[in-house]
Amino acid sequence: MLSVKNISLLQFKNYENRQFVFTENIVGICGKNGKGKTNLLDAIYLACFSKSYFSKTDSANVYKGFSGMRVEANFIKEGDPEKIVCILRENNKKELQRNGEEYKRFSKHIGLLPAVMIAPDDLELITGSSETRRKFIDTLLSQSDSHYLEHLIAYNKILLQRNSFLKAASERGFVDEELLQIFNRQIIKPANYLFRKRTEFLNGFLPLVITGYQTISGEAEPISLSYYSPLQQDPYDKLLQAYQPKDLMLQRTTTGIHKDDLDFTLNGEPFKNMASQGQRKSLLFALKLAEFNYLALVKGFAPLLFLDDVFEKLDTERIKNLLFKVCKQNKGQVFITDTHKDRLEIAFKMLDIPYQLIELE
Repeated sequence: MLSVKNISLLQFKNYENRQFVFTENIVGICGKNGKGKTNLLDAIYLACFSKSYFSKTDSANVYKGFSGMRVEANFIKEGDPEKIVCILRENNKKELQRNGEEYKRFSKHIGLLPAVMIAPDDLELITGSSETRRKFIDTLLSQSDSHYLEHLIAYNKILLQRNSFLKAASERGFVDEELLQIFNRQIIKPANYLFRKRTEFLNGFLPLVITGYQTISGEAEPISLSYYSPLQQDPYDKLLQAYQPKDLMLQRTTTGIHKDDLDFTLNGEPFKNMASQGQRKSLLFALKLAEFNYLALVKGFAPLLFLDDVFEKLDTERIKNLLFKVCKQNKGQVFITDTHKDRLEIAFKMLDIPYQLIELE
């Protein structure tokens, strides 16, 4: 069992100085737009991942007019307390502490406090670029496998170095073939590891997403999900040699697992072109709930679940089914935001479950 007991926010987003105590597994957070509902979820997420779900830079998390911020959260994980403190200093230096001990590498924190967020802009997972879908896979696997995260960090580091080398080689009109081959050998190992792990995981994961989609939509629609990677075509060493002229011309590495993607189709056509808004939302929730269930399976306890503004995205019947799954069947802690207090209360009372309601004014 994983739960958050309380959180303290100092100069975080729209909170200058605020504390919250959570007394139940089901926590509803209501208030008008702009009052900080999403920001409260994001603060807990920050404590779990050391970074915001919504902000691209740490400075974007700081209360307007101030420099620096502090988030302190107290968790209970399988009976043991976990105190997490994240600080952004005025000089923009970031610190992360667990039970009073400072992390030397933030990556060591990932997976300690697993969590899943479902937010309005997550439809980009269906309609957006391949980068969004790779991030989804990487975030999920990094929480369940520390070795995966280490190889991902290594791959991205070498990729940046190789790209810098290609740009410099193009600018000076000379290629150091020996150095290029060193970069190639260095990047192949993590690439092959990540490709293997993604393949093994997605072979079992994607069929579960399809089953979940059929359950949420209530219909047996002809939907297909598949994994694409350049490494499915040839070994990476051969790809790097074949693409070398193109890499030198474009001054970047044009093939590799940083080009991986998930392909979604409906009736044999691209899903994002054919699907209705309802179908897109159903697939999004199927992906996220499959993520939730996978983490619960590998961790042995349910991850934290954040549902941001989901009432505006699904019809009444689908909301009822969703809340039954995540609030009634799930043993973990769930945070749900909504602009309407009465809508939350009615939903919770229908489920006949203990809940806490926080009203932001």
